[in-house]
Amino acid sequence: MLEPCEGKLSRTVLRGESGSNTADLLDQLIENKQKFISQIMTSKAPVRSCEDVDEAALSYAEVKALATGNPAVKEKMALDVDVAKLKLLKANHMNNQYRLEDDIARNFPQQIAKLTEIIDSYKADIAHYSEHKITDTEQFAMEIGCKVFTEKKEAGAALLAVCKDIKSVDAAMDIGNYQGFNMRIQFDGWSKEFILSVKHEAVSKVHLGADALGNITRINNLLDSYPEKLSEAQQRLETVYEQLANAKEEVGKSFPKEEELNQKLERLSELNALLNMDEREDAEAEVSESDEKEERPARGSIHEKLQIYKEKSQRESETGKETRKRDFGLE
Repeated sequence: MLEPCEGKLSRTVLRGESGSNTADLLDQLIENKQKFISQIMTSKAPVRSCEDVDEAALSYAEVKALATGNPAVKEKMALDVDVAKLKLLKANHMNNQYRLEDDIARNFPQQIAKLTEIIDSYKADIAHYSEHKITDTEQFAMEIGCKVFTEKKEAGAALLAVCKDIKSVDAAMDIGNYQGFNMRIQFDGWSKEFILSVKHEAVSKVHLGADALGNITRINNLLDSYPEKLSEAQQRLETVYEQLANAKEEVGKSFPKEEELNQKLERLSELNALLNMDEREDAEAEVSESDEKEERPARGSIHEKLQIYKEKSQRESETGKETRKRDFGLE
C-alpha cells in the first residue's frame, strides 16, 4: 500500500535527477525568501512600503535548469532577494527624503513659531506674577463671583460651591481673579473632574479636588511652576532647531547603495536573458521533434504492413487495367 507523500514528491523526483545538490538549491530558495519575509513582518527594519517579492518564483525553464544543476538559477534566486531588499531600502530612503523636505518647509517652522509664542507668554506671565504675588500670608485675597475673600478656607469653599452650580459638561465659566490672573472653571466629561484655568498671556490648568484648602495650594503651585514651564519650552525649542539643522544636512543625499543596486539589476537582466534563451532553445527542440514525428512513417504490426502492401498492389493493378483499355481503344 502506497503512503501519501504530502509535498515530498517534487524533492524525491529532483533528487533522482541530480542528487542532493538540487534539494540544497530548493532549501536555499526557501531560506532566502523566509529571511526577507521575516524582515518585513517584524519591526527590526523601518519598513514603510514593500514591493511584490514573488518574483523569485521559478519559471518552467528555471525548474528544468534547477533539475540539471544549472548554477545560473541559484545565482538568480540570490539576486532576486538582494534586489528586492535593495529596492525596499531605496523606497524607504526616498520616503525619508520627502519627510525631511516637508519638515524643513512646514513642520519645523510651525513648531518654532508656536514654541516662541509660548516662551514669550511665559516670560510675560512670570513678570506679571512677580508684580502681583502675595508675599505676606496675612494679605491673602481671592475674588470669586464679584466677592473678595481674605481667608483661604472661605475662598476654597466658594470654589467648591461654584463647581456645584456648573450644570453643563465642558462649558467654561469665568469665576474671578487671583494674584493678577483670571480664573475659569469647567467640568471635564471625560475625566469627570473640575478643571481650573488661570490666564494672563498663557493659559495653564490644574485639576481641582474636594479639599477646600488643598485647591488653593494647587493654584499657588501652578503659578510657582511657570519658571520651570518656561525652561521646558526653551529646551524643546533648542531640540527643534537641532532637528532642523540635522534635516538640512540629510536632505538631498542620494541612496547610499545605488551603485550596488544598479550592478545587481544589470546582472539579473543578464541571467534572465540567459534563462529565456534556454527556454526558447528547448521550445525549438520540441517543435523540431514534433515535425520529425509527423514525417516519420507509422510503425505498426506485420498484419498492418501486409494490408497496406495489398491495398497498394490493388491500386496499381487497377491503374494498369485502365491504361491497357485506353491503349486498345476499349474506352
